[in-house]
Amino acid sequence: MIQLYTSSTPNGWKASVCFEELALPYELHEIDLRSNQQKLPEFLAINPNGRIPAIVHDGFAVFESGAILIYLAELAGKLLPTDVKGRSQVIQWLMFQMGGVGPMMGQANVFFRAMEKKIPEAISRYQNESRRLFEVLNGQLAHHEFLVDDFSIADIANWCWVRLYFWSGVSLDGLDHLKRWMETMEVRPACQRGVAVPRPLVLPTDPAGVEKVSETSRAILQR
Repeated sequence: MIQLYTSSTPNGWKASVCFEELALPYELHEIDLRSNQQKLPEFLAINPNGRIPAIVHDGFAVFESGAILIYLAELAGKLLPTDVKGRSQVIQWLMFQMGGVGPMMGQANVFFRAMEKKIPEAISRYQNESRRLFEVLNGQLAHHEFLVDDFSIADIANWCWVRLYFWSGVSLDGLDHLKRWMETMEVRPACQRGVAVPRPLVLPTDPAGVEKVSETSRAILQR
């Protein structure tokens, strides 16, 4: 059975949603980021970068969420086309998330939510770039039900991040095609199961609750 090491984060969800969509059995190992379990020697032996998610399959370790999605899709023979051009299209949109949506939203989260000292220029920089990337997704989805016609790992990767747009402080106003796609993704049973692994994440909206989460994020960032 494949071993999954993960936490309740967008990158972690990418792996767990993929497992659920592919109906691949896995054994869950929750990594507590608050206690720095991702930096323990036994985990660094799996992922030397000390980040989640990671998997181990028959003694073979895979880290980096995008690489995990490709590995699982190829293992199951689903969610990734086998023809050269179709495969390339899916990987292009996967890399779009890996190199754009994830890093930009991640930095928006840091500067908008986690940093005690607010730097307006940094906040606007990352929120604006995240919004621009959302507009690119919206344009693609204007002509496709999913990012590359059929549901794929590209949809999983991008959705797991975009669904937390509100936490990054980014608006979806006017992005009707993106909203339609998000609603389609949200009602998929496997997506619902996947984002509840290892446990549901409920982000607060009240100021006190937001500050408590921000304090935890600051503590993790300082390690």
